[in-house]
Amino acid sequence: MTPARGRRPRPDVQALIDACTANFPALGTEFTDIRDVRAYFAERPAPPPPRLPALPQVTDLDADGVPVRVYDPPSGNENAPVVVFFHGGGMVLCSLDSHDGFCRELAATSGASVVSVDYRLAPEAPFPAAPEDAYTALLWAAKTYPDRPLVVAGDSAGGNLAAVAALLARERGGPALAAQHLYYPMLDPERSSASYEENAHGYFVTADHLRWYWKQYLTRPEDARDPRATPFAADRLDGLPPAFVVTAGLDPLRDEGRRYAELLAAAGVPTRYHCYDEAFHGFMSMGGDAALPEAKAARAAAFAHLANLTR
Repeated sequence: MTPARGRRPRPDVQALIDACTANFPALGTEFTDIRDVRAYFAERPAPPPPRLPALPQVTDLDADGVPVRVYDPPSGNENAPVVVFFHGGGMVLCSLDSHDGFCRELAATSGASVVSVDYRLAPEAPFPAAPEDAYTALLWAAKTYPDRPLVVAGDSAGGNLAAVAALLARERGGPALAAQHLYYPMLDPERSSASYEENAHGYFVTADHLRWYWKQYLTRPEDARDPRATPFAADRLDGLPPAFVVTAGLDPLRDEGRRYAELLAAAGVPTRYHCYDEAFHGFMSMGGDAALPEAKAARAAAFAHLANLTR
């Protein structure tokens, strides 16, 4: 499908978009039932396993009822941060396994310990299951690593959960956070930004996909006005941890990520914002030899920022 109104990507970006699109269901149009979506992914041939960074230990644990996977970095630096990571997938898809490679690289490169959270997915467990699981896992990490800087991070829907976890930590009296990392976060159920029209289709993740995700996740109209669903509904944004926000130029979510970064900065929150104009949604977790230069640059910048958070 050709782009809605946006520009034509350069050839290497277009080739990766085409490859991703060919292996992904048409959510919200051809595929509307979660059972059909899960069957599609179950029947899809598995890609060859990627080369993964070697780590001292990777352990599946129970975080007070929420499954997590903990990645210990090679450095063993007891002052390095602990990153509580929430995977993307529209609150409906993906898992600890889908983001395993990204979390391994994050730990290996930044020196941080990574706690990847297996929060409950919609539609089986709709809002507010995911943000409550996110906060439970954050409390567990704070209890388990009491003397280390604590960071929340996530991509797409996981970026939403990271932003919401930061809000809940402020509203519920902790834990204190050193930073929030939001990678092309899915924040606005109204889906009203200009990039939703400009990048509606033609760049892998489409406006139809995102509409379908929100429909699975939020079951009542009032949910869309709850700060646990969208941080744009929060009464105030001051007092939140420093933010590192990444967006992609060819992404329907681009403008809401930029808007949230602007609102955080206006509220006095130290904020670093990076938009990679030639990238598309999900680019940071697409690693390996075929990774776009933008993906390598974005990961390097994000991981370096985390590495500098040592206490």
